[in-house]
Amino acid sequence: MAFNFGAPSGTSGTAAATAAPAGGFGGFGTTSTTAGSAFSFSAPTNTGTTGLFGGTQNKGFGFGTGFGTTTGTSTGLGTGLGTGLGFGGFNTQQQQQTTLGGLFSQPTQAPTQSNQLINTASALSAPTLLGDERDAILAKWNQLQAFWGTGKGYFNNNIPPVEFTQENPFCRFKAVGYSCMPSNKDEDGLVVLVFNKKETEIRSQQQQLVESLHKVLGGNQTLTVNVEGTKTLPDDQTEVVIYVVERSPNGTSRRVPATTLYAHFEQANIKTQLQQLGVTLSMTRTELSPAQIKQLLQNPPAGVDPIIWEQAKVDNPDSEKLIPVPMVGFKELLRRLKVQDQMTKQHQTRLDIISEDISELQKNQTTSVAKIAQYKRKLMDLSHRTLQEIQRKSGYAIQADEEQLRVQLDTIQGELNAPTQFKGRLNELMSQIRMQNHFGAVRSEERYYIDADLLREIKQHLKQQQEGLSHLISIIKDDLEDIKLVEHGLNETIHIRGGVFS
Repeated sequence: MAFNFGAPSGTSGTAAATAAPAGGFGGFGTTSTTAGSAFSFSAPTNTGTTGLFGGTQNKGFGFGTGFGTTTGTSTGLGTGLGTGLGFGGFNTQQQQQTTLGGLFSQPTQAPTQSNQLINTASALSAPTLLGDERDAILAKWNQLQAFWGTGKGYFNNNIPPVEFTQENPFCRFKAVGYSCMPSNKDEDGLVVLVFNKKETEIRSQQQQLVESLHKVLGGNQTLTVNVEGTKTLPDDQTEVVIYVVERSPNGTSRRVPATTLYAHFEQANIKTQLQQLGVTLSMTRTELSPAQIKQLLQNPPAGVDPIIWEQAKVDNPDSEKLIPVPMVGFKELLRRLKVQDQMTKQHQTRLDIISEDISELQKNQTTSVAKIAQYKRKLMDLSHRTLQEIQRKSGYAIQADEEQLRVQLDTIQGELNAPTQFKGRLNELMSQIRMQNHFGAVRSEERYYIDADLLREIKQHLKQQQEGLSHLISIIKDDLEDIKLVEHGLNETIHIRGGVFS
């Protein structure tokens, strides 16, 4: 047994193996101390400096300086993660829904929470389990478990141990990230279903999936299930956004509200049917009300320091679209990293598709330019041939074949001039072309603009250039003054010399 908190007496007893956390740490029962155990907390027989722990200073663990108890400051690992990781631009609905659901549904249990906090403080600062210097070592061990967010903290023989979770206020592995707030209304009826299947499998079986969901809704003929979109998630999961349209007998139709559809899916029997289809999570995609946002921002989540939460609200890059959410533990951090990596891959795939479309358009443009040049050459050739034929036939009477050609041309001209025939269609096409050119010109005018930050940088650069030019002008003026003084001195010297020689 690696770590064993036995009784002070050396009597043998049964170890509380079931109360100990998994790992190499024994229970807190009464155990016999043998020579073969590596770490034994029985009655101390040697309090000198040659022992493993070296007296009451507890130097054997070395936890005091390594972890500390600075839970209220911003120097812990949680703050480092919070300030170093900002996950903006990604639509992580699962974390947001879990956080909001847990926040708004917590019952008020002030006495229980107060007792829990007192017991936690006793386990971390002043345990009274053994009644000697080993309680200080036990306090360090409880601090380590609280910082890590797992294990049990024993502090009193008559009170059950404290269960340390990652939500406790002393856990160090916490940070604050940011998630996008949905902008859909409840009337849009969007509900997210997360399937434990790959996206390719979902797409290949989309029709069967729609039929299965329709059966889950009772097979009502007035209801129609529609798929809004699908998206790949990490760990071979797929997010499917659906909405249900209800048709009334008078012919009108409306979307079933998202909250109504979600409440139906959360029923016990319906939820079982969805799980058989591979659904692991369902949630609504609706925007938060101002009251919900205010309540969420004013009340820090469980276990998150209020100072860190206030700083997270200040550091929010876009308070209109992003909302701070806690990240507890490395598992949640890994999940967000996977989501970010998946979103990056999707963006790269979309960029590749756009690049291929641009390449295809460039090829089509090159082909069109070549055809236009070919048609221009052909038009020039036909124009020259027409002029030559006109000159050659000048002065001759109209022949029979030419008369037949003239009649055909008059017929074609009459068809073109008919209001309901080709001329009307040509006028309509011309008007559409003019409108497109007008809208294209408007779009081209609105397309180019200067960002405010870039405009500020340009102004700053031009100001520096102006200051540099002003400085150069002042230097040139000073040099001109010096040159004038030199010329004046030279002229006086020449005049004096001329007077002397004369």
